[in-house]
Amino acid sequence: MLRLGKREFGAHEPVIMAIVNRTPDSFYDRGATFADDAALERVERAVAEGAAIVDIGGVKAGPGEEVTASEEIRRTVAFVAEVRHRFPDVVISVDTWRHEVGEAVCEAGADLLNDAWGGVDPKLAEVAARYGAGLVCTHAGGAEPRTRPHRVGYQDVMADILRVTLGLADRAVALGVRRDGILIDPGHDFGKNTRHSLEATRRLGEMVGTGWPVLVSLSNKDFVGETLDRPVKERLLGTLATTAVSAWLGARVYRVHEVAETRQVLDMVASIAGHRPPAVARRGLA
Repeated sequence: MLRLGKREFGAHEPVIMAIVNRTPDSFYDRGATFADDAALERVERAVAEGAAIVDIGGVKAGPGEEVTASEEIRRTVAFVAEVRHRFPDVVISVDTWRHEVGEAVCEAGADLLNDAWGGVDPKLAEVAARYGAGLVCTHAGGAEPRTRPHRVGYQDVMADILRVTLGLADRAVALGVRRDGILIDPGHDFGKNTRHSLEATRRLGEMVGTGWPVLVSLSNKDFVGETLDRPVKERLLGTLATTAVSAWLGARVYRVHEVAETRQVLDMVASIAGHRPPAVARRGLA
């Protein structure tokens, strides 16, 4: 069972996490939801299209201008409180690696801390435990936040992913984070080249086999772009193909930009797998 905020998700229930960037320089939307009104419209649309989680981020993942903890708090906390007020049942996630930010957003109503940088601030898990929040435990290959991989290598990338994410999950449980609120994430592109991310996808079943729910953040990422030689705005088909493979292998949560398209892919895979009936079934029955 996966329990986040007021929601409980069944073993075969795929969950969409919609990306809401509170940044002026995000790699995909280039600041389209930096303004409050635009960001709230994004949340409303994402929920209507089938997202159960919104993931609010105040710092873009890649290199760029320095964003202090106080500025990250300014970009996220009031917005989290407003989303909590307007959408009481949605699961609110915040993408941060800093415990100061984690504490502030949990006070404002966040349900989940999405630590994309692999526990670089060990106090963040302590915050999740103290507030009863969920926690995403991600493999980032030991990279410093907001850096790109350079000549990174692994003897066995999935073995390293498992070592790190399971270690982070076990530590979180020991600190008091709810076991049913912990997810593990292979960290596509984080501390990895394209071949590493492809292998992580191909072997995702090994993560699923640990029993921890697996989150994948695939949307329009560089490994998709390099695999197909496509710019950022032309990566949707590659993203959806990777989503379908990940769903078939058992991933549970999907962090995405395009909610409606992802919902259709996940519903189709679930129906093929026998976990979801067709929405309608008329053919050959008349």
